[in-house]
Formats: sequence, structure tokens, C-alpha cells
Amino acid sequence: MSMSLDSHIEKVLWTQDQILDRVAQIASQITLDFKAAPDPPLFVGVANGAFLFLADLVKRVQFPLFVDLVRAQSYGSDTLSNGAPSISLDLKLDVKGKHVILVEDIVDTGCTLSCLIEHLEAKGVSSVSICAFLDKPTRRKVHIKLVGDGKFYKGFEVKIYSQTFYAHML
Repeated sequence: MSMSLDSHIEKVLWTQDQILDRVAQIASQITLDFKAAPDPPLFVGVANGAFLFLADLVKRVQFPLFVDLVRAQSYGSDTLSNGAPSISLDLKLDVKGKHVILVEDIVDTGCTLSCLIEHLEAKGVSSVSICAFLDKPTRRKVHIKLVGDGKFYKGFEVKIYSQTFYAHML
């Protein structure tokens, strides 16, 4: 007997159309922000979670671009971050002197993202922007420091207060 995935969903927060519209809005903003730049930014997806968001996003950006992946692990076998991320898959492209847009599915505690930003800084990037599908600012444990002229692009924000959460589009 097969069970539909939909049977496990209590409430739909955003429809597919709302998600695609928001991704298109973010891509338009990134296009506007970087179209006149002498060198296009490098999009770096945080594997594995961000790959679908990354694919939908870069299809809609209106300038030539390069894509790479990086993996940082902070969850182990659990769903709670242990707060000590490590790089388990590094970039293949040279990022020295480049602007990087780090594409993440969920920004939660900020530990993994801060680790990745420090890693990119050590590689000599000129700036780092963040593009997150979901942002959970109330769960933040560390301040996320952007590099250079970096920006924070957010798809949706989830506010968590104890066991209740509120979600809205930005």
C-alpha cells in the first residue's frame, strides 16, 4: 500500500506558484544588482539542500554565470545542528577576487553559513552575498557577517517562538 507524501503535510505555507514567483523576484533583484558588474558573480550552492533552489534561481538570472557547489556538515545523523560545521566538499572553481553568491536552502543557527563565509574569505573572495530560500532569524546563534559589498537575499522568513512558528513572504 503506497501512501501519498501529501498525507503527511499539515499545512501548506506557500504554493508552488508563490515559491516560483518569489524565486523570480530574487533572480530579478540579483540581475539588477549585478548586471553592470565587470565580472559576474559566482553562484555557490550549499549541497545538498540548496540544489533545487539554486537550479530554479540561476535559470532566471539574466547574465552569464558560473556555478559551483560546497558542502559543510553540521547536523551529523540528527536534525539538530551540533554547531561545529566542517567543509566536506570544497569548491572546484577559483574564487580569488570574485564576488560569490552563497545559495542556501535554510539559514537556521548561522553556524554553517558563518563557517562557509570564513572559508570563502580565506580563499580571497572580494565579496560574499547570501541567497537563502528560508531564513529563521529567531534561531540564529551567530551573527552572519557579509563580506565586501555582500547582500542578503531572502525568499521566505520563518519566525519560531517556542513550538509555534509563523511564516511569511518577504
